[in-house]
Amino acid sequence: MWGIFSPYPSTTSDIKLVMSRDSKTSLEAGLAAVKSEDWKTAKTILETVAMDDNPQRAVQAQIGLVVVYAKTGDIAGAMTLSEILAQSNNPEIQEWANRSLEELLKRNRTDINARIEEDGTGFVPFEDFNDSKPNINETIITPDNTPNHDNHEHSSSIVPVKINKLPTIHWRRSGRAKTWQEKKLDLIPLRLLTAGSFVALFWVVRIIIVFITSTINNTLVWLPFLEPIQLLYQDPTTFLLVLFFLLIATSPWLLDKLLSSLYGIQSLETTVLEMHSQEALRILKRFNTQRRGNIKIKLLPIAAPIAFTYGHLPSMSRIVMSQGLLQQLTDDEIAAMLALQLGHVAHWDASVMSLVLLVTIPIYKLYQLVSTWGDRVNITFVSYIYIAISSLIYGVWCLCTGCVIALSQVRLYYADLFATNFTGNPNGITRALLKISNGIANDIQKQEQTNWRLESLNISLPVGFKQSITLGSLAPHVTFESLLMWDYLNPYRYWLTVNNTHPMLGDRIQRLLAIVGKWRLDRELDIDNTNAIKVRKQIFGLQIAPFLGIPTGLAFALLIGVVWQTLYALKILNLKWIYDDWGFAAGCIAIGFSIGTLIRINAYFPELKSTSIQTNEHLPALLTNPAAIGIDSHGVKLHGKILGRRGVSNSLGQDLILQTTSALIKMHHVSFGQPVNPQDFIGRQVTVTGWLRRDATPWLDIQSVRTQTGKTINSTHPIWATVVAVAFQAWGAYILLKG
Repeated sequence: MWGIFSPYPSTTSDIKLVMSRDSKTSLEAGLAAVKSEDWKTAKTILETVAMDDNPQRAVQAQIGLVVVYAKTGDIAGAMTLSEILAQSNNPEIQEWANRSLEELLKRNRTDINARIEEDGTGFVPFEDFNDSKPNINETIITPDNTPNHDNHEHSSSIVPVKINKLPTIHWRRSGRAKTWQEKKLDLIPLRLLTAGSFVALFWVVRIIIVFITSTINNTLVWLPFLEPIQLLYQDPTTFLLVLFFLLIATSPWLLDKLLSSLYGIQSLETTVLEMHSQEALRILKRFNTQRRGNIKIKLLPIAAPIAFTYGHLPSMSRIVMSQGLLQQLTDDEIAAMLALQLGHVAHWDASVMSLVLLVTIPIYKLYQLVSTWGDRVNITFVSYIYIAISSLIYGVWCLCTGCVIALSQVRLYYADLFATNFTGNPNGITRALLKISNGIANDIQKQEQTNWRLESLNISLPVGFKQSITLGSLAPHVTFESLLMWDYLNPYRYWLTVNNTHPMLGDRIQRLLAIVGKWRLDRELDIDNTNAIKVRKQIFGLQIAPFLGIPTGLAFALLIGVVWQTLYALKILNLKWIYDDWGFAAGCIAIGFSIGTLIRINAYFPELKSTSIQTNEHLPALLTNPAAIGIDSHGVKLHGKILGRRGVSNSLGQDLILQTTSALIKMHHVSFGQPVNPQDFIGRQVTVTGWLRRDATPWLDIQSVRTQTGKTINSTHPIWATVVAVAFQAWGAYILLKG
C-alpha cells in the first residue's frame, strides 16, 4: 500500500498510476527516478512526457533522457537528443546540451553493430558517467524552477520525440564485397522520365490554376454589382513556367525554411553522424570529393526510420535522416541509406522531387488546417462544408503527387544500383530497406495512426508507408521470403502497381540479391525468382474490366462513326447531322466503363458464406499467397482494433487500419448515406467481416463492422459501385440520343 502513496514509483503498477496523472506529476516522478538511478522507470516515464504538448515539460524530459540514455549505454540516442537540444534558442539549454555533447564525444564508442545484436534496445553498460553527467538538480530541468524568460519562444524549436523499439527479428547479417565491378547505368530513360514528370506536374498545376481563376471570374460575373478580375483572364503558362524554374533553383533554401518551420528539421553535425555511422561519414566525404559537392545532413526528429533528399547541384543538396533511422539501423545500413540518397543527387532526379515537395507540402498543410477548423465546428451543415473542402484539397494533393508516380518508382531502382556500386554492400541495402519498412509499421502501431509527416513526405521516401503497413507489421510472424514472394513472382505485379508511389520492395530486393549471387556472397534472404506463378487470365480480365471498357467504348465509337459516315456517303442513311462533331465518342466511352464495372461487381463482391470465412489465425497464409490478385478475394472475419486519424482529416477513410494480433491491414469503406462510419470506432476493439484482397498493397474491403457492444455498421460499397455504373450508362445514353 505504501508504494501507491509514495511520491516516486517503485513497481509497474505504480508507474502506470503515475503516468495516468497530469504530465507535470509524471515529469517529477521521471526526474526523481533519474536521481535514484532507476533507469528503467525513468526511461518509461520520460519518453512519454517527451511527447507532451507543453514544450517546457517536453524539453525537461528530453534533458533527463539524455542522462538516462548515456548511463544505460545508448550513446547514439544521447548524442541525437543532445544535438536537438543544442538547436534551442534558450542559452541555458544550449550550454547544457553542448557540454553534454563534449563529454559524450570523449567516450570511446562501443561498436553499434555488436550493441544492437546483443540487446534489442541497444543498451550496454557505460561506466563512469556519474563523473561527467550534467547535474539533474540544475534549474533548467527542475520542474518548478525552469527559467521563465521567453521560455515558450526558446523551447518552440524543440520537437518532442518518442523512441520506438522494433520487434525482434533475426538478421543473418550476410557480408559485403571487398572488391567488386561496378555495374554501368544507362541514365537516359531516367532523365527522360524526370523531364516528363516536370511537364506533367506543370500542366496539372496549370489546369488547376485555370480552373480556379475561371471559377472566381464566373462567380463574380454571376453576382450583382461585381466585375470580373481582368488579370485572371490572362494565360498563366509563361508565369507558371518561370515560377517553376525559380522554385527549382531556390529549392534548397526554400525547403530549408519550410521543413524547419513545419517539420522541425535541424542541422546534423558530422561528429554526431560519425557516432552513429563512421562509414556514412566516409561515404559522404568521398562523394563530395568526387562530385565537388557540399551536401548538408539534416535531422528530422521523428521515431519512424526515413530519409529523403532535396536540392539540385551536389554543392546545394541536403539529405534528411530521421532520428529513428539513426537509432534503428546499424553502421553499414545507415551508410547504405546515405548512399541511396546520394544516388538521387548524382542522377539529378532530386531537383524535380524538390519541386514536387514545394508544391505539395503547402497543399497538404492547407488540408490539415481546414480539417482542424472543421473539427472545431459543432453545426452539422457547416461541418459538411469543411468535409467537402478538405476532401477536395486532399484530392488536389493526391493529383499533384500522382504526376511523379512513375519517376518515384523508377528512380529508386537507379538509386539502389548506385548505392550498390558505391558501397559494395547490397546485403546491407536489403537489411536497411526491410528495417525501414518494419520501423514505419511499428511507428504507426505505436501512434495508432499514420504520422502526417509520413504521408506528406511519402513520395520522396525510400520505402512507402502504405507498402510498409502490412509488410512491416507481419515481419515478426512470417519470414521475409514468404512476404516478398508476391512482389517478384506474381505475373501481373507491374500492371497492378501503376498507381503505387513506390516500386515493390520484393522486386527491388530480388534485384539486389541477384547482384549478391553474381558476386558470390552469402545472401541475406533466400529469394529465387525461377518458380513460375500462374494466374488465370480471365480473373485478371475481370479485375481490370472497368478500365478495359474505356478503350472498348472508344473502339465501338470509331466503328459506329465509320459505319454511318459510309452509309451517309452511299446516301442510305443520314445521321451526319446528329453526330457531325464526334462528341458521341464520350458517350460510348461512358457506356463501356459502365458495362465493365457491372461485369466486375458480382465477382468483386461475392457472397460471404459462413462455411468459407477465414479468421485471424489464417491471416498470415492469406497474405503470403504469391498468386493472389485483388478480385481473387477471401471472405474473412477478423478481430482487432481500428487505428487511424480522427475527425475531418479522415473523412474519406484514407487512414483506416485494422490492428490484429499478427498484422496491420489497410481497410476500405464507403459510408455515404449512413449516420455513422468506422471512424467513430477508432481505438476500439471490433469484429470486421469483409473481403481480404492481396495486391501490391493488401487491403480489406469492409462488409460490416461490429463492436463489442453489438453496434454494427454495414458498408455500402457494392451499392454505390452499382449506382456509379448506372449513372455512367445513363450519361452515355443521353449523349448518344442527344447527338
